[in-house]
Amino acid sequence: MSITLTDKAADRVRNFLTNRGKGEGLRLGVKTTGCSGMAYVLEFVDEVADEDTVFESNGVKIIIDPKSLLYLDGTELDYTKEGLNEGFKFNNPNVKDTCGCGESFTV
Repeated sequence: MSITLTDKAADRVRNFLTNRGKGEGLRLGVKTTGCSGMAYVLEFVDEVADEDTVFESNGVKIIIDPKSLLYLDGTELDYTKEGLNEGFKFNNPNVKDTCGCGESFTV
């Protein structure tokens, strides 16, 4: 099992954590919502729970809860800028379909 960050994504997360002044790393997760059923969740983590799985990629800790790990295994998180839009992009090999707005997915 693995979760990775591109260099750009890792740089962005490190900058966020530095500006925040604290934090263990970045939590990636999924929640049930949206047109297709699941949506990604990103949040900073100040304390890792016992049940969490921790990966390290490009010097950044990525924290995943047990439920989300099943849906995120093999995912690469990138940070992209396209025109006026910028943000994190999930390259998840488990996704079978996404909704039209791009906010949710199915596996």
